[in-house]
Amino acid sequence: MSQRGLEALLRPKSIAVIGASIRPGRAGHFMMRNLLAGGFSGPVLPVTPKYKAVSGVLAWPTIDSLPFAPDLAVICTHAKRNLELLRQLGEKGCKACIILSAPASQLDELKTCAAQWQIRLLGPNSLGLLAPWQGLNASFSPVPIEKGRIAFISQSAAVSNTILDWAQQRNLGFSWFIALGDSLDTDVDDLLDFLARDGKTSAILLYLEHLSDARRFVSASRSASRNKPILVIKSGRSHQAQALLGTHSGLDAAWDAAIQRAGLLRVQDTHELFTAVESLSHMRPLRGERLMIISNGAAPAALALDELYARNGKLATLSEEMLSLLAERLPEGAGRGNPLDLKDDARPQRYVDCLNILLNSHELDALMIIYAPSAVAPATQTAEQIIQAIAAHPRGKQVTLLTNWCGEFSSQAARRAFTLAGIPTWRTPEGTVTAFMHQVEYRRNQKQLRETPALPASLTQDSAQAHQLLSQALAKGVNTLDTHEVQPVLQAYGLATLPTWIASNSLEATAIAERIGYPVALKLRSPDIAHKSEVQGVILYLRNAAEVQQAAEAMVDRVRQTLPQARIDGLLVQSMANRAGAQELRVVVEQDALFGPVILLGEGGVEWQADKQAAVALPPLNMTLARYLVIQAIKSGKIRSRGGLEALNIPALSQLLVQVSNLVVDCPEIRRLDIHPLLAAGSEFTLLDVTLELAPFHGDSEARLAIRPYPQHLEEPVTLKDGQQCLFRPILPEDEPLLRDFIAQVTKEDLYYRYFSEINEFTHDDLANMTQIDYDREMAIVAVRQQQGVSEIIGVTRAISDADNIDAEFSVLVRSDLKGLGMGRRLLEKMIRYTREHGLQQLNGITMPHNRGMITLARKLGFGVDVQLDEGIVNLNLPLHREFN
Repeated sequence: MSQRGLEALLRPKSIAVIGASIRPGRAGHFMMRNLLAGGFSGPVLPVTPKYKAVSGVLAWPTIDSLPFAPDLAVICTHAKRNLELLRQLGEKGCKACIILSAPASQLDELKTCAAQWQIRLLGPNSLGLLAPWQGLNASFSPVPIEKGRIAFISQSAAVSNTILDWAQQRNLGFSWFIALGDSLDTDVDDLLDFLARDGKTSAILLYLEHLSDARRFVSASRSASRNKPILVIKSGRSHQAQALLGTHSGLDAAWDAAIQRAGLLRVQDTHELFTAVESLSHMRPLRGERLMIISNGAAPAALALDELYARNGKLATLSEEMLSLLAERLPEGAGRGNPLDLKDDARPQRYVDCLNILLNSHELDALMIIYAPSAVAPATQTAEQIIQAIAAHPRGKQVTLLTNWCGEFSSQAARRAFTLAGIPTWRTPEGTVTAFMHQVEYRRNQKQLRETPALPASLTQDSAQAHQLLSQALAKGVNTLDTHEVQPVLQAYGLATLPTWIASNSLEATAIAERIGYPVALKLRSPDIAHKSEVQGVILYLRNAAEVQQAAEAMVDRVRQTLPQARIDGLLVQSMANRAGAQELRVVVEQDALFGPVILLGEGGVEWQADKQAAVALPPLNMTLARYLVIQAIKSGKIRSRGGLEALNIPALSQLLVQVSNLVVDCPEIRRLDIHPLLAAGSEFTLLDVTLELAPFHGDSEARLAIRPYPQHLEEPVTLKDGQQCLFRPILPEDEPLLRDFIAQVTKEDLYYRYFSEINEFTHDDLANMTQIDYDREMAIVAVRQQQGVSEIIGVTRAISDADNIDAEFSVLVRSDLKGLGMGRRLLEKMIRYTREHGLQQLNGITMPHNRGMITLARKLGFGVDVQLDEGIVNLNLPLHREFN
């Protein structure tokens, strides 16, 4: 996530072309031609000993003969010269370099050399980059691009060329077009940080094949996606495709989980990618999910409807009043409702009349207009009248509009007119709905990113006991724990399993059950069988509690008589009557090669295929994230509705998933956890069969997680000057209501000192951004006290670091009626310690000259104070290598 040198790479003031050539077909010729044709305003310096000039530009024979150090160099020579040329560029003082090609055997040396000379690399094996707003075409692309608002980042040169060709055909522009190649130095997370701040970029599109660092990607994506929509296409969904690409990118469902968790949107193929680019270019922000469809034929409307329902979309429901208004504009016998069939004799005026009525309505969020070729209503004329009606209507820019002009030849001019008018248009009903659902899914992911989580009512958690039990097992050389062995570990996290007994084989156990005459719940295990898969379990149910006790006693006697060698760990003695309609679920924790631990939820089966049978989420989970996982599993059919069964209790299952998540986050020794089946009966869940696989773990336990968990070690009890006890701890997503109440008790003057403007109200999104942090780039410590059993926040300090983890900007805010207790100083001292331990080099802050309390505190803690009276600010700066008193 380093931003060092990116300005020189992406906004160079001068460019040297190493290996420039006048020979057509040579890389150096293509690069010179594109740079000059693109309109780059800075000096272009061809470097070659063969020619006096290249493309009419004076050439320099060697790098050291250049009149000054270029910001950016492009190496276009044979790959064997890369290392020597890169060294010469470093000695000259060049800040950035694009390497067009290099063998895999050279990559480590190139990376070492670039780091030695602090040169930013793009590539190698990169197509290059295009920045049309700067007139920069430092690429091999044969296709120029127009200025636009979408940035495209690709790890494939072939896909890059395809997108460029497609965009030229449709007059779509880009703000940046960057081909990463092997991402040896500059990676996708670096560019996300850069583009998140770029004023010319309103949306970002990613084509990915692999990641070098999952946590860096998720962190950068979460930060950027709060400001701009980001769409991702990820190839290599199957193991075979990954082998073809030479990547090992892990479970594809884990990519889905990471993309969703970061608030991005994934598209599945190049067709959807093209659709997404077009929708990002023209579609207005979506205000809701209710879609209204109008069409001059039932068939295309039916195709749209099928696609909408297949993607879990939502139709708008019109009131009776609205339906009556529309009916007045339709011929007799026309249907009512949504979709609205205007009939195949619909002329342009009928479209316009219905359009004006619908634009007046607040009962819909998006409007899809379908046109099938018609003799009575020419395509272009109909489109032009609709464009005029939309422009003239006061709500024409508030409702999200989508147009589908079917056909090819007859509708080309109409689609071009829509594009020029800034109204998105597609060729097919299905493509139009797909584009709409891209917006819906993106909105849902963003909503998930900002939704306030809830804490479970009660969570049992004894991590010390769990660690002790797992360490004891590993010390004995045990790497797999079965249900009866793992019970104490699960119970430490409030997870309930059934007691078990052991018989020598399942056939004998079944015979026992039949002889007793009562169906019973049996859990079987044999010490004589090496593989658990060879033991068949029998799950049957008793009718009432009295029968359970009687059957249990008879079962134990019978087992002791017939199976004297069997070990009996226990027998189920509570009623299973309420479980007779239980649903069997499966919860699995796997270790993904890229994203670390992942949690899978489904129903399972004999042949468990995670990608097909489970919904996936990344830990750590809270109740909101766990609820999304459950709902995703239900909507995608991974958990099916069971007629006659008690409805699945989603909050209760969510809490169980949070408990599983806490267990996995706390215990890095766990390699795999398989709960199958998990019996779900209303709010009651029983872990009937559990397997836990262990492995010794050394190092930073958090490093294995794609998302940094809550840093509990930063919690600290503090006594204030008046004797009050409070807890200093990192902020939680669940703190949003407490933070809102805290801000309400801060005076407008103190808020003005903190935010440099008058703020009347903080929105839900504002508060979500303040509380839902990733603990990597941002840290917020809150002071929390208990008043009559209720928690309340009474102070906050926050630090946000730059992408290079060098500087951080801090702030402190104390409740206005609680000043003078030393809380502000204690909070800031804690933040200084944290940022120093986190590796930051400098802490910066800004306040106002009138904020004497903050300025005095900063001086006491060793901050440099620079008063800028002309600008009305005071800069505060603390080098973090110093210790404060």
